[in-house]
Amino acid sequence: MTGRACLCVRVRQHDHCRSCYNRRCRARAEEGVCCALVACGLHCGALFHLCKEEGHLLLCPCARVPCLNAAYGCSAWLPRAQLAAHLRACPASVVVCCVEWNRWPANDAHSYPSPDLHRNLMRERREGGSRDLDLALALKDQERLFRSLKMRKLFPELTRCAGEEEEEERKRKRKEEEKKKDALGKEAARKTWVSFSPFQLNVAPEKDEEEEEEEELSEQEREALARKPLEVSEAQLESFSAWESMFSTAMGGCREAGGITEGADTPGVAPPSRPLAEKKAFHYVHVEPMKIVDVRTFKVPSSFMAKQSRIRNPGFYKRDSKAVDTADLQVAPQDVPVWEEVQASLLCSLEKEQRGHLITEQLCTDGLLQDEGTQTFQFLTAPFASTASLADLTAGRELRLHLQLQLESVSSRHHKASSAFTAVCGHAVHRREYAAHYKNVHSDIQMSVNGWFQHRCPLAYLGCTFSQPRFTPSTHQADVVLTEDPGCFQLRPVVPAAESRTSSRRALSSLPYELLRHVAAFLDSVSLSQLALASRLMRQVCATLLPTRGMVSLRWERTAQPGGGVRWSAEHKVWHFGSSFSAVDTWKFRDVPSMSEHLKLCPFYERESRSERFLLPDAKCQRHRVMDCNTIANNS
Repeated sequence: MTGRACLCVRVRQHDHCRSCYNRRCRARAEEGVCCALVACGLHCGALFHLCKEEGHLLLCPCARVPCLNAAYGCSAWLPRAQLAAHLRACPASVVVCCVEWNRWPANDAHSYPSPDLHRNLMRERREGGSRDLDLALALKDQERLFRSLKMRKLFPELTRCAGEEEEEERKRKRKEEEKKKDALGKEAARKTWVSFSPFQLNVAPEKDEEEEEEEELSEQEREALARKPLEVSEAQLESFSAWESMFSTAMGGCREAGGITEGADTPGVAPPSRPLAEKKAFHYVHVEPMKIVDVRTFKVPSSFMAKQSRIRNPGFYKRDSKAVDTADLQVAPQDVPVWEEVQASLLCSLEKEQRGHLITEQLCTDGLLQDEGTQTFQFLTAPFASTASLADLTAGRELRLHLQLQLESVSSRHHKASSAFTAVCGHAVHRREYAAHYKNVHSDIQMSVNGWFQHRCPLAYLGCTFSQPRFTPSTHQADVVLTEDPGCFQLRPVVPAAESRTSSRRALSSLPYELLRHVAAFLDSVSLSQLALASRLMRQVCATLLPTRGMVSLRWERTAQPGGGVRWSAEHKVWHFGSSFSAVDTWKFRDVPSMSEHLKLCPFYERESRSERFLLPDAKCQRHRVMDCNTIANNS
């Protein structure tokens, strides 16, 4: 009997027990009719007949069951009554933030570019003096954008596909193997000729200059050597067998190609050529489908007959196909301008996002007329690798800002006035921290960083880089900074210089382990993730807080199936801390001087003093002039 059948027999209920829900049932236990009334073994207070025990365990609040997020990485087992409370602190309750915002290019036609400001900001950043939030956010979005722009999608004609790279690698390895085989074949032929030539004829193997010349054998020695049985070593046989195998393979290929042609200048008699019908036919064992990349695949049927009208029938007019390229510009190839990879990639990406196609795509006005245009691009780094992105091309170059500092809170599902790049937050946040993450990061800081959370000089469009933060948490003094490694905001407390020098002399690692764990429990998620990178001891301290303060996620990996195809499977679990700082309920203004104090010393503020006299309008004459106009209007 199978396990399923045993379970059915074990949970089978009696006729009386099936409809009995009385806690004070006094029915007498009889075999096949009724069973005894028992209490729950887990002490939940329930009373039921014995045959309902397994069914009760499916609903018992005291039964230990796995977490509802067990399939997502949580390994906790707890009573069923505590499942709801556990979900608030479950490490697998992870929310991925999907807030979106837009950024326009720095050289957008619908905006006012500020090249002087961007140039000065990047110079100060290289010198280590710029910590502006808007600049850090723009550079982070630019880095993510560059990583997402793949060159093989934008410029497929200038990209080496993976098949070509593999084919080039195979050709290189094949050439190396052929050279090795040729060298081995020549060595084997030389050894075979020497080994199997018992008579030293006029043709002798090549010798080194230092090697002494052997004396010719006499006639008696040759006769004695001929009567002596030939002794061949195993190494010589292997060399001869390899040489014979190569010769047989070459001859087999000649036979497959139709044999040796008649009249060839070769020793021996050439075999007669076979008739064409007797030649071996070659068949493809497996034909792979060819992928055709074409957006508009409409073709005019051959039975199409347009109405003979000069207006509606384009076929009435005679058309000529003309090809126009850069040669018609009468410019030498070396004088053709070289494109910059970043500007060309951003342009092609915007064209594809706004109009849904690339610049180099064909345009079909109707079923009969078709225009094909190809933009000529010339790059110094072409051809690109098949897996290269824009970030790979700009890795070793000087960092420049190609996006605007201002951002717009318009999602990708809304219509845009002009094409822009959409950025997504994408941070994994614990469910209990998501409300504070959205309020502090996106609503308070990110969407208000331009002009409100961070105040720039009014003459920034001229190149002034002065800015000052305006807000701080209401409970303590702290600066909002953007860490580059995790790419998230963090609160950095403002500590006086004297206190910072005193605290720097104290060794945190000398404290007891229990005290370190107690202190670490007061830190936020992003601070714990940074503290875990300080030392091995701090990593062990932070690891003890992962079950209560951390998050767990599944690491998916792609594996190939034996029969073909691909399968994604969760190989292991990853424990980590989130990217949220301590929640800030309210903000307050910082005690900073007004922007007018900076304008007194701003180098871009040029004052214009007027000393000459100029006439002011006469109010009396102006009043009479208005009255005359009113009189004329009334009379008319």
